[in-house]
Amino acid sequence: MSPPPPPLGRGRRRAAHTLDAALDDGELAAARTALAQGRWQTTRSLLARTGDEWDRRGHRVTVLALEPHAAAWARDWLLAEPDSGDAAALLALAQVQRALRGKEKPVRAREACHAAAALAPADPTPWLGLLMLERALGAEEEVFRLFGEVRGRYADHHHAHHLMVARLAERHADAGPDPLHEVYDFANGAADRAPADSPLAILPVVAHAERYRVLAATGHEPADPAVSGHWTGRRARQVMKAAFDWWLEWEHEGHPRRLVDLNFLAHAKVCEGRGAEAAALFHRIGGHVTPVPWSYPDRDPYPAFRTARAGALGTA
Repeated sequence: MSPPPPPLGRGRRRAAHTLDAALDDGELAAARTALAQGRWQTTRSLLARTGDEWDRRGHRVTVLALEPHAAAWARDWLLAEPDSGDAAALLALAQVQRALRGKEKPVRAREACHAAAALAPADPTPWLGLLMLERALGAEEEVFRLFGEVRGRYADHHHAHHLMVARLAERHADAGPDPLHEVYDFANGAADRAPADSPLAILPVVAHAERYRVLAATGHEPADPAVSGHWTGRRARQVMKAAFDWWLEWEHEGHPRRLVDLNFLAHAKVCEGRGAEAAALFHRIGGHVTPVPWSYPDRDPYPAFRTARAGALGTA
């Protein structure tokens, strides 16, 4: 999972509780532990089993790349297997993470991503790495181009759509609330084009949360999302109801990033004041908390999650 978007110039407190980017993927967590000890063979086996499940592959490589020494172990792997697209993808995203932390030059990360893309032309994961990098550092035109590269390889890429929604929500940051903001059209269009069982159906809720982040950071909405009118207008109610109704009927519980969506939806239901519906989502989420959107606009996400969950379960 990529780091949360920057709060538009405001400092963000470090979460007091460690939130696990692996979510409920036990195999991924085990491979990450082995990788931290230099045993990259477990990662090799994991990614070989993952194959071309592009959302799952992107999630797993991104999480493995967060391990502090992932780049060093990926280089060792590449020395042993110079033609390994999996090793190159891991090195590329590890370099991206290092560049985002200021520990690597962005040009080196870009070179690693292009090298990985050359080894596996069909794989959207190296392009996801470039999108993550340019979403934070690059020009807007390059962000749109890279999103097109990802979609050209997998049209419904979950993580890439979330990155684009976050970036689009930041456009016209000082203009104030606008129910016709372009991020809503983007999210609605993506949800409409996606297959019926795609979690991109939740993307309009993500867009609403990302727009709240921007509005709160620029002083157009209160810092406490639960008292913001952003969540109780007619448009918001329609978006939340449609997404919740879709979730109730959704039978595909295996998507690797579904818990990201459930956290967004639970957050929205709490802000909307729909405690019973939020409680159902909290039961499904369990302990798998994601930093966003509970950190919005500038909050410690784990205490915010716990407070919201306790309130919702009490209501239920």
